[in-house]
Amino acid sequence: MLTRRFFVKGSALVMAGAGAVPFWLGRAAGASQGKRKILVAIFQRGAADGLNVVAPFAEKRYAELRPTIGVAAPGKPNGAIDLDGRFGLHPQLEPLKTLWDKGQLAIVEATGSPDPSRSHFDAQDYMESGTPGVKGDGWLNRALGPPTAETSPLRAIAMGAQLPRTLRGDRSAIAVADMQQFRMNDDTASIIESMYATSGDKQLEGAGKDAFAAMKMIETMSRGQYTPANGAQYNQGGELGRSLQQVARLIKADAGVEAAFAEIGGWDHHQNEPAQMSNLLRQFGFALAAFSQDMGDRMEDIVLVTMSEFGRTAQENGDSGTDHGHGDLMMVLGGAVRGGKVYGNWPGLEKEQLYEGRDLAVTTDFRAVLSELVSGHLGQKDLGQVFPGYRCGEPLGLLRG
Repeated sequence: MLTRRFFVKGSALVMAGAGAVPFWLGRAAGASQGKRKILVAIFQRGAADGLNVVAPFAEKRYAELRPTIGVAAPGKPNGAIDLDGRFGLHPQLEPLKTLWDKGQLAIVEATGSPDPSRSHFDAQDYMESGTPGVKGDGWLNRALGPPTAETSPLRAIAMGAQLPRTLRGDRSAIAVADMQQFRMNDDTASIIESMYATSGDKQLEGAGKDAFAAMKMIETMSRGQYTPANGAQYNQGGELGRSLQQVARLIKADAGVEAAFAEIGGWDHHQNEPAQMSNLLRQFGFALAAFSQDMGDRMEDIVLVTMSEFGRTAQENGDSGTDHGHGDLMMVLGGAVRGGKVYGNWPGLEKEQLYEGRDLAVTTDFRAVLSELVSGHLGQKDLGQVFPGYRCGEPLGLLRG
């Protein structure tokens, strides 16, 4: 039975939701070129160890808790890259230091969810829903305004084989695994298009029209070669680098992107964390830096935010790793970001300061960070719709103006 969510096998594209009004590419591109505000969300699946991503090297307790896996202080071999005398980037994140110095990168410490779950699947679902303890549709989908005559079928796009929970909901959204491999079989397309056109369901018919408009746009773009601007190199960024290159390509094509999602897995380091994390952070840093370099001046209209379902234990375990924890960190990157600063209320690492005596405490709800970006950047003022049940406190001040 056909539903509003459908899959086109072999096309590497998934779409969900239904636009209320058809989209016409020429009109929308002309109206939005270079002016559209875009939010890019990056999910670090597996619970990234924020205490080693950005090390609190000034804390004496940090080295005591992590005698073998902790990041060394700045100035020591393979030491942290000093940010403000208290915190330092992992040495593999050196590509991000330039963005910090330019005031385009902000760190928010001790972030996370008030829900205590240490289950990867539950915590990811709660965070993507934007409703701790409750699994529903996605906060990023709800952050988008109602569709108009100029709304693109590519307004919300995820890089991957499946549409993530954060983009599921009433607004149209698509997932694309690989633009370069995207090909639409004419016979199959005609059959499916006819099924939607004769369905008798106006909403379903609208979704079908949007879907095929998106397919044609992606297929057209995938035929040509893409050369990143400003000497940007994505090839050292691994899978995340490839995903962000595709996001950049869509944005520069003025395809009407408003929200984009990409992910990078592999952060569940219960053992041998230093070697695994160094490799992963190298890709992570190069991918984010390449995207910013490639987008150039267009980063003024783009904000990128990173998140992970929860952090890791403050103390290393017996296998040179860490276990599931609580508090973590988020990064916010973009031309509109008031960067070069560590935000949030640092709770400390003393035994009595740790959550349940073992984890970094959460002092900034992840929704506080996302709320500022949704409201101040995307312009969605009805935050009760985006994060139901959450009441925003004093803003962090992450964005200029």
